[in-house]
Amino acid sequence: MIDLYTAPTPNGWKASVALEELALPYKVIPLNLAEGEQKTPEYLALNPNGRIPTLVDRDNGDFRVFESGAILIYLAEKTGLLMPADSKGRSEVIQWLMFQMGGVGPMMGQANVFYRYFPEKIQPAIDRYHNEVRRLLGVLNTRLEHREYLAGDYSIADIATWCWAKTHAWSGVAIDDMPHLQRWIDAIAARPAAIKGIEVPGKIDVDTETFIKGARKMLA
Repeated sequence: MIDLYTAPTPNGWKASVALEELALPYKVIPLNLAEGEQKTPEYLALNPNGRIPTLVDRDNGDFRVFESGAILIYLAEKTGLLMPADSKGRSEVIQWLMFQMGGVGPMMGQANVFYRYFPEKIQPAIDRYHNEVRRLLGVLNTRLEHREYLAGDYSIADIATWCWAKTHAWSGVAIDDMPHLQRWIDAIAARPAAIKGIEVPGKIDVDTETFIKGARKMLA
């Protein structure tokens, strides 16, 4: 059994979508980020960075894994699925996973901060992150022009990137001129594991203003 400490964010969804795709049994321990539950001493003992998600593999000596990309690699290697075994194929998947971890996620996260969450609208900062998000999404669109998925077969790279890319409108970035990216987003959104995974630990059922207020508390 796997314990998954998580919250309804793109990084949290990565782990739950992967667990659903792999059909691994897991227990969800939801954390209320706005209330600071990720900063308690008990949780920091599991994840010293005080972020989500964190995975505890009870079947492997209570082994703990934090950082969403590391969790995806761990699960792929644990099961032998969602990542090729050969060195070149594995490297290609990890390259695109790192592209998400180092680029897509952080830049979209900053776009969310300045476009959605800061009460003061600092237009140069908004423009800077919108432009960079568009550039990164454009890289994905080009990559997907002649490929069904980012790196060969469907993989952890697709899961990680999709969980962020699908939220582009929340970041304030349109992709009307990126048909290949939109096709890929729609295709993954139709997968049963993706549908179920993004409802973990629960659907986001609060109104936009309430969600923004909670996000602002985390920035304080």
